[in-house]
Amino acid sequence: MQRQYCIYILTNRYNTVLYTGITRDLKKRVHQHREKLSKGFTKLYNIEKLVFYEFTDDVRAAIAREKQIKAGPRQKKIDLIEDMNPDWLDLYEEL
Repeated sequence: MQRQYCIYILTNRYNTVLYTGITRDLKKRVHQHREKLSKGFTKLYNIEKLVFYEFTDDVRAAIAREKQIKAGPRQKKIDLIEDMNPDWLDLYEEL
């Protein structure tokens, strides 16, 4: 059985701050962010809305993709989100 890895982007209520991460359990990880269970950037900036995600079976590809997204300009992240989720809806409930 192969493991799936997920690259995701979260934002706050006003869509002003973006956070990119990687996980093997998207629902659990987003729940941790939403409930402020760990200290850090997402807790500090009230980042809890899932607006983008994609999966891969290759951990190296997932890490490379996360780095690519993080290194890019904000507009590229916005374009990525709007291609998948033009209304910036919280996708957590569909998981």
